Parts: sequence; C-alpha cells; structure tokens
Amino acid sequence: MEHVPPPAEELARLDRELAELDARRAQLLTRRAWLLAALRPPAPTAARGWNPAAWGAPPPGRPGAPAQPWGYVPKQPSAPRSAQNVLLTLGGLLLTVAAVAFTLVSWGSMGIGGRSAVLAAVTLGALIAPVVLLRRGLAATAEALAALALVLTLLDVYAVHAVAAPDTDGLGFTAVASAVLAVVWTAYGLALGKLRLPLPAAVVLAQWPLLFWAWAAGAPALVVGWALLATAVLDGVIALWGKGPGVRVTACVGGSAMGFSALMVGLALSTTASGPLGAAAPGALLLAAAAAALAGAWRAPKGFARTGGVVAGLAAVAAVGGVPAAALSDGWRVLAYLLCGLALAGAVRAGLPRDAARGVLAASGAVVAGALVWALPSLAAVLLGPVTLLSDVWAGAPDGFRSAVGSTRPWSELAAAPVVLALVAGLLGSAYRWWPSVVRIAAPLGAREETPQPDAAGTPGAAWTAPPGAGAPWYTVGGAGARRRPSGAALRGAAGAGALALGWGALLLAGVVLDVPYAVAVAGETALVGGLLAPAVRGAGSGRGASAVPVTALVAALSGAVSVGLLSLASEGAAYAVFGALAVLFAGAAVRAGAEVPRAVFAVASVVSGTVLTGFAGRSLELDPHEAAPLVLLVPALTVLLGARLRRNPVALPVELTGALGALVAVGLAVSDAPFLALVLALCGVLAAGAAVRPERRPVAGYLAAALFVLATWVRLAASEVSFPEAYTLPVTVPALVVGVARRRRDPEASSWTAYGPGLAATLLPSLAVAWTDTDWLRPLLLGVTALVITLLGARYRLQALLVLGGVVLALDGLHELAPYVAQVAGSLPRWLPPALAGLLLLVVGATYEQRLRDARRLKDALGRMR
Repeated sequence: MEHVPPPAEELARLDRELAELDARRAQLLTRRAWLLAALRPPAPTAARGWNPAAWGAPPPGRPGAPAQPWGYVPKQPSAPRSAQNVLLTLGGLLLTVAAVAFTLVSWGSMGIGGRSAVLAAVTLGALIAPVVLLRRGLAATAEALAALALVLTLLDVYAVHAVAAPDTDGLGFTAVASAVLAVVWTAYGLALGKLRLPLPAAVVLAQWPLLFWAWAAGAPALVVGWALLATAVLDGVIALWGKGPGVRVTACVGGSAMGFSALMVGLALSTTASGPLGAAAPGALLLAAAAAALAGAWRAPKGFARTGGVVAGLAAVAAVGGVPAAALSDGWRVLAYLLCGLALAGAVRAGLPRDAARGVLAASGAVVAGALVWALPSLAAVLLGPVTLLSDVWAGAPDGFRSAVGSTRPWSELAAAPVVLALVAGLLGSAYRWWPSVVRIAAPLGAREETPQPDAAGTPGAAWTAPPGAGAPWYTVGGAGARRRPSGAALRGAAGAGALALGWGALLLAGVVLDVPYAVAVAGETALVGGLLAPAVRGAGSGRGASAVPVTALVAALSGAVSVGLLSLASEGAAYAVFGALAVLFAGAAVRAGAEVPRAVFAVASVVSGTVLTGFAGRSLELDPHEAAPLVLLVPALTVLLGARLRRNPVALPVELTGALGALVAVGLAVSDAPFLALVLALCGVLAAGAAVRPERRPVAGYLAAALFVLATWVRLAASEVSFPEAYTLPVTVPALVVGVARRRRDPEASSWTAYGPGLAATLLPSLAVAWTDTDWLRPLLLGVTALVITLLGARYRLQALLVLGGVVLALDGLHELAPYVAQVAGSLPRWLPPALAGLLLLVVGATYEQRLRDARRLKDALGRMR
C-alpha cells in the first residue's frame, strides 16, 4: 500500500528539492561562464579608455599565456619593496629616537630662541618634505617622513607644556592639544591625499579631547558617558563617510571601544539608581546610544547593520526598563527588562531595514534568553530538591512545599520567576497557535534571501527569492554550497515545545513561591504529569517540526514523575498514592499511544513504578531487605506473563528487560542472607524458564535459567557448608550431558567436544584437582573408575572428547596413586641409575625415531576421525 503524505509535507518536500536544483544550476552556470571566459581569445585593447570593470570582461593577457579566471591579480615582485620598507622603517625609527633624546636631554642646554628655532625648523621640514617627495614619486619615503613628523608634533606639544605652560592642568592641556593635532593632521591628510598615515592618526587623536576634557573638569560619570558617546558618534560618521579603508577601520575600532564604554557607564548608573528619577538621566544616555547605533545600522553594510540593531535593541531595553526597575525590588526588576525586550518585537512592523530589524529581534531574543537563564536555576532547584528526602524516607510530611524541596534559595526574592516563565510560555503558545499570522508578520525579514541565479543571458544575475511559508524551508544558496535554515514547521514545533516546557515550569515554581501545603504540592505535580501525558500520547500536528511538542511533553512527564516520586518519599501515604497513580497513568498512556517508542517508554515507566510499590510493601510490613526480596519479584513475574501475552509486540522486550532489572534489584536485596539469596536465584530461574517457553526468548532465557538454577544450587550448598566439589559440579554436568545427548540425536555430525566436553570437564577437572591433594583413597578410586568408563565409551563410540578427557584424567589420577611408590623406589636406587636409564631411553627413541613418528601420525589420524 503506497503511503501518500499530507499536502503540507509534500509541499515542503517539493520546495526543498527545487531549492537544491536551483543551487546546483547556479553553480553549473557560474562554472560555465568561467570556462567560456577562459576559452575566449584575448581581445585587442584600445590605446586609451579601456576599463575592464565597466565592460565586465577580464583584462587581456599576453599572447600564448594561459587564461586566468576573472578577478585574477598577477603577483608582483615583493623583494625590492620589502627591502625598501625595512630601510625606511629603520631610518624613521632612528630619527624618532634622536628627536626624543634631543627633546628630553639636550633641551635644557639651549636658550628659548634656540629651542623654538630647532623645533620649528625640524617639524616644518618633516611636514614639508613629504610634499616634495610625493611630487618626485617617492611615496614610501614620504610616508616614513610623515610618521616622523607625527612624532615630532607630539614632542612639540610635550615641549610647549613643559616650557611655555608648565602650570596648566595636564589633562586639560592634553585635551586641547589632541583636538588641535587632530584638526592639523586631518587638514594635512586631506591636502596630501596620497599619504595613508595622517588621516588614521587624526582619527586616533580625535578619541581623546572630549574624554580628557570631562576628566579634567571633574565631571560626573554621566557627563563622561556623554563624552564617550559623542566620540563614538563622531567615529561612526567617519566610519560611514571617511576616506580610505584605513580611516574607516580605525574609526570602527575607536567607535566600538568608546560606544561600549558609554553603554557600560549608562548601564551601571541605571542599575544602581536610587529611584525612577535617578534612572531617567542614564536612561537618556542609553536611548541616545540606541538611536546612534540604529542610525548607523540604517546605512551600514549587512554584518554591521545587524550588530548595530543588536546594540540599539539592548541599549533601548536598558534605558526604558531601567526606569521602572529602579522602583521595584531586586526580585522583580528582571520582569521590567523582559517586558521591554518583548516590546522590541514591534521592530518587525517599524519599517526598519531588514538587517537592522533582524538585529533588533536578536536583541529581543537575547533579553528573553537572559530572563530565562535567571529563572531556570530555580526550576532546577524545585525538580532536584526532593533528592534530599532519600536519606530519611517516610520521616513525615513537611508543612509546605518549600520545606519538602529542601533548598536554601531565597524564594521570597524569586517571586518573579514563575511570572517570567508564564509570560514567555504564553507568547510562545500564542505563536504556536497563530503561526500563519506570525509568518505573515515576519515575512519582510525573510522575503529576500539573495541567491545567485542565472538571468536571461545565462549568467548569474538577479537575486532569487525563496518564499517563506509555514512548511517551506528557507535557503540561502551561495557559490560554494547551500546554507539551510530551519523550516517553518520546525520553528513552529520549537515554539510549541518551549511553551509547553516553560508553562509546566511556571506552575511548579508558583507552588514553591506560594509555599502551598505539601499535600497540594504532591497532588498538583501528579496532576501535571497526567496533563503532560495527554499531548505526549496524542501528539500535535504533523511533519518534522511538530514532533517537538510530544517529545517535550514526554521528557517533561518523565522528569515530573521522578520529581514527584522523590517528593512523595516524605510520607508513606503520599508514596503509595503517587507511585500507584504513576503506574496507572503510564500504563494507560502505553495502551493509548500509537507510536512504538513512546509506548515502550510509558510501559517501562509503569513497570518501574510498580516495582517501587512492591518495595514499599516490604517496608510497610517491616521486613528486612532480604525478606522483602521475594516480594519484589512479583512485578518481574507479571512482566513475564505480560510478555507471553504481547508475544512479538515491540513493547514486550522493553517491558521484560525492565522486569529483569527488578529481579536484579531483588537479588541485590537478598545478598546479605545466603538462604534467601538461593531462594531468590531459584525463583529468578523459574521466571527465566517461563520466558524460555516462548521460541523467540529461548536462546537467551534458556541459558539464563540454567545458570540461575546452578547458581542457586551452589549458594544453597555453600550456605549448608557443603565442601565436596562434586556437589557443585554434578548439578551442572548432568543437565549438560542430557542437553549434549539431545543435541547429538538431532545432529549426529555435531562435535563431541561441543556436546559433551563442557559437561564432562565441569566435574572431571575440579575432582582431579581435589584428588591430587586428597590423602584418602576413595575419591581417587571413584574418579579413576569414572575416567576409565568414559575412556572406554569414547573408544567404543569413537567420541574424541570422551576418549581424550577420560584418558588424560585416568592417566593423571593413576600417576597420583603411583607417585609415592615411584618416589620410594627412586630413593632406593643408586644415584647413577636414573641418568643411565634416561640415556638408554634416548638411544632407543633415536634409533626408532621414524617408527615412533609414524605411530604418532597414525594416532593423530585416528583421533581426528573421531567426533
């Protein structure tokens, strides 16, 4: 039967395939255009006026030279230029050192006239020399002398302050001097446009006048913040309209540093204000910074525009939210900032440029994320706090929810945490509910995803627009590959999952903040688990993204079940009620669930809850742990019966494995008492044998049942202080030989080692080891008779395992019996006789070596023909 997907899913799939085809077509067309340009013969150029950029064609190459792709720039020889730069740098550095030494050391030995003359002459010469050098085409030398002139002007300022105005304030003089130097070097750089150093140097000097002026005037921190902001605005203007990349980069760096400093000053003043009126002034500074950043983002390139939008959004939130936050207590201030951050979402409809609006939305998301980071640790404390009850189970119900949680967190100061979670959950839930409207509102932000697409001429041209939709993915395809963005269904599913998880957390936190009674808290958490199971069982929507909602509900239900289970350990009645309810709820969810994985998870959770209930029953009956172990086996027994009922249902295996873990818990409880341990192991063997009745479980459960029965027998014998090894090995040997006989009857070609080897070795080898240390005659005699019978049977039925094992054991057992007599005879013989006999034996063997080798080969072949 052919599966027909829903229309939304099929549409999303078609959109993905079409986008991939368009991306591949763009790559192939780009490659085709380059190949055509490479194969095109070089065109003759006119004497004047040829402009490759204007005609859109690559520059002509030399005849016979290989074609290069468009945009290729031939590498120029760099050695002479590098050597020239080194020499000029060293020369300028030496001159700078000399000027500094002259100013600091030799300045005082000259009169006022001489000082003025020397400074004026040297500085004027350093400023005029680049003009002459540029006319002669010596740009690098002019650049070095311009750097020297920059240093000399700084030394001139220092010298003027040290001699002409020593009593003036240093900070004020520095502010005036940096402003004058910035103006001078700006004019100098604009006059000599070919020099690259003066204008960036002027930008650096322009960073300090306002800051040093405010510092010198002893202005308050707010004035310093305004000075920093004004400097940052000036840098932004220069970065947008400055001349040359050096000037713009320097202005960007300076503006970023000054703007960040201004924002930190405004934020510090806003967060420490004593009231709303005190927060208004720093809020104005932050609003001005936001306006400046947004104005810059309006004209900045793509990446800078998004950054400007983020800065503008965060600054606006700090400005507006700081005023009401100053009137609130510490626990509620985060709510004021959160509301302002959510209000930033209106930037979608404010007519901002697309990149700037995306930056503002990113700032809104950052504020929401920060509020959640502040609130989520409290939720973790609520979920994990009941772990402390494990140390004192059933000590008595506490008075309230806070006492049961056992956390030392200041809950009275965290009253806004559930409000924050509920507010964000409500917004995400609204977005999930009215997702088409959200997509329509946000369409301007994703309407133009620029992708190089071929125009009518077959070359990459106009941008292609991937229309966003509820189920269609958004793509941005570049030349090197495709960058895939989440689909609308995935985003909607994430919104629904977030709303579900945060709403659940808000209800839990509300119970702790309100300090509801313990019984209400336990009942409420259990009811929440049941409420979460509904969407986990039913699911929500269809498609890839919608599965996030039931998955989140499943995870939250399991987490809530663990938390409320731990919480119920304070009271005996609450423990029975909670785990009984959980067992019923998860069992019902397992019956109603449609998918295999959730059904298996629910069934496992129900089995675990039932196992815990049996443990509680043993504690209520005041049984010792080893006495309660057989009671714990009730749930594993039920899982075996349920597995027989489910047969090959996918849920059967997880349920039976969970029951096996419960049986392992029972074994652990009985370890302290050997008789009970033997009983529990035997009962586990019965359960495994019951599972082995089913053909699909027989390969594993059969061996497990045999091992458990043997282990139970050994434990029982050890508890009875039985020391004979045969009592432990014969219960293994007899069933193993019976299984071997059955195996050989079904498969006469099966090896005797596989059928009889393990069973025989389980008894013969341990008995042989004990017989070698036994001084009595009965065990060696019985072992020898048994080994003789096994050897004869192996020779009669041509069974290699019986013949080899029986013969080896018989020989070693006989050697053990003859050893005392051999030792006695050896002690009465002359000392020269053993070496003589050994030599004689070697001579006989050497003389008949070939015959002995043939006899060994015949023995090997005879053994090899046996089974």
